[in-house]
Amino acid sequence: MRRNSLGLLAVTFMVISAAAPLTGVAGAVPIAFLIGNGTGVPATFLFMTLVMLAFAVGYVAMSRHVKNAGAFYAYAARGLGGRWAGATAFTALAAYNAMQFGLIGLLGGISAGVFGSFGIHLPWWGWSLIAIALVGLLGYRQVDLSAKVLIVLVALEYLIVLIVDFAILAAGGATDAGGLSVNLFDTNAIFSGSLTAAILFCLGSFIGFEATTIYAEEARDPEKTIPRATYLSVLMIGLFFVFTTWLMIAGVGAENLIPTIGGLADPTEYFFMLADIYVGGPVPPIAGLLLVSSLFAALSAFHNYIARYSYVAGREGLLPAAFGRTHATHASPHVGSVVQTVGALIVLAIFAGLGLDPILNMFTWISQIGTLGVLGMMVVTSLAVIVFFRRQPAGEAPAMSTLILPALSGAIMAALFLYIFANFGDLTGTAGGGLSWMLPSIIPLAAVVGWLAALRLEKADPAGFARMGENRA
Repeated sequence: MRRNSLGLLAVTFMVISAAAPLTGVAGAVPIAFLIGNGTGVPATFLFMTLVMLAFAVGYVAMSRHVKNAGAFYAYAARGLGGRWAGATAFTALAAYNAMQFGLIGLLGGISAGVFGSFGIHLPWWGWSLIAIALVGLLGYRQVDLSAKVLIVLVALEYLIVLIVDFAILAAGGATDAGGLSVNLFDTNAIFSGSLTAAILFCLGSFIGFEATTIYAEEARDPEKTIPRATYLSVLMIGLFFVFTTWLMIAGVGAENLIPTIGGLADPTEYFFMLADIYVGGPVPPIAGLLLVSSLFAALSAFHNYIARYSYVAGREGLLPAAFGRTHATHASPHVGSVVQTVGALIVLAIFAGLGLDPILNMFTWISQIGTLGVLGMMVVTSLAVIVFFRRQPAGEAPAMSTLILPALSGAIMAALFLYIFANFGDLTGTAGGGLSWMLPSIIPLAAVVGWLAALRLEKADPAGFARMGENRA
């Protein structure tokens, strides 16, 4: 937790790494095309960019008043009080751990295929184990080391995708199938298929941008760095996906998109097919390697989030005090880092021991828990922004940024939360079994445990309870 250790680019790339641009392009986007709204996906990404910007306006407005590594937790504390803060802190721990555990399975499954094509064979869980060890080492040491690694990895992700993008652009797309003449605002396409499924996949590509405030205590000039990093993250993610999905459609033509993806053995092969057609040479295998590094970057980012939420929860009395101490040499929140690493090893052992699939089971089942939790925290945060600014002197901030936009984005996210919770089984392939309600119930259960932890703190240490979420930077 070194002060003044992170600049604008470091914070921005650390949060974008959690969004994993290449993972989104190669993994989520083809599935969004296939089971979502097809050629309406670029417009859906544009819509979600606007929703995230609407959320970011209130988020940034309050960030000027909140300087605490607890992010959503601190917002809840300052806006809604300590009990809501406790619920939010434990929800964050459950959600980001779920994201981390799910990505560990996805990385293992993809790595086994990618490295297997180079003649390097390990079981999927072997690659996952290596990733856990490396991420744990980075998290245990110091955040600026992680930032340097993430900046390089995320820059390479963008580079490889943009190479393919501009190759399609230069060729004019599939000239025998309409080429670049894709109408991004065709309402028939936007409302075709399942718009809701497309929104959920697009939303998943943004998760992570909200974590700019986690680094508020470590950023240089946080009053400027954190707002700029937040807006920059949303715009970089959103515009990148709008541009890329448009060209991924143009690469085969709008009419051929769904038949082409549907005809592949695995929808995630689509981006690599385009890379082979329009660029060729070493680009497809390099893209495969960068997909692995993309997942590694996301793992490292979520590991940092978890370690910092654990640190704040320990520092403020919700978890044992040991979590609230930093390493004597590296100044890192090392206890939370170690506990998260141990948890990852346990989950990996369970899924590997039961012989479950790393992608269809470990990734699909667990990662949606994280999406659900982040949506819930964003709803609470939108409400916290509204309540916080209603207590401020008149004229403190315009109603557009402290009431209207937070209310609008919060309402949209609340609707998405309820949809995912009610349809969790269909979204994850667990419909008809106990897992369809047990897995999503982890999020409200975590919130209840956090609420009870805050009640305990209120009785045991009223002064500490009153200080929850106070500024630390």
